[in-house]
Amino acid sequence: MSIFSPAQLFGYLVFAIGVLAFLQKKDTKLKYLLSIESAFYMIHFFLLGNMSACASAAISSVRTFLSLRFHSRILVVFFIALNIGISAMVVQSWIGWLPVIGSCTATIAVFLMTGIPMRATLLSATFFWLANNILSGSIGGTALETMIAIANFSTIVRMVRGRRNAAPAATFPVEPMTPPSPSPTVSTP
Repeated sequence: MSIFSPAQLFGYLVFAIGVLAFLQKKDTKLKYLLSIESAFYMIHFFLLGNMSACASAAISSVRTFLSLRFHSRILVVFFIALNIGISAMVVQSWIGWLPVIGSCTATIAVFLMTGIPMRATLLSATFFWLANNILSGSIGGTALETMIAIANFSTIVRMVRGRRNAAPAATFPVEPMTPPSPSPTVSTP
């Protein structure tokens, strides 16, 4: 396959959107861009003939968009079941389960987590997508997931540092030691 085939060109577009997404420190911007990225990823994998990744990307796009508004365990179960159910019909080898595992992991992250825990869980999902992309021959997707891992890790580090800098240092005021003053005595009649 040519590095300038329509499938690979969509992969390069996904690459740009994905890197931009994981550089975001605000959860809403990250999720919005991930939703767009997944829609283009769906087209990319369709053109590559990887129907399992195509289905997972399509579900991920809708799932991530809905996670902007809803935080629901019911939706987590729904999207995981949907992803597994559709994938069970289209997966042709064990490789096809890699994006499904990644998508299911990301489903938990986007619906039930925020901040650093969400990004750390998404980082673990990235590794399943990276393996899928390498095995699918996706140049843009492989570059994307590699850069996502780097950008996401970098953003996690920036967020941890920001949290440390924002938290006041735990200091205790030091007062000079003075001998205790004698307590006044109260006389009773």
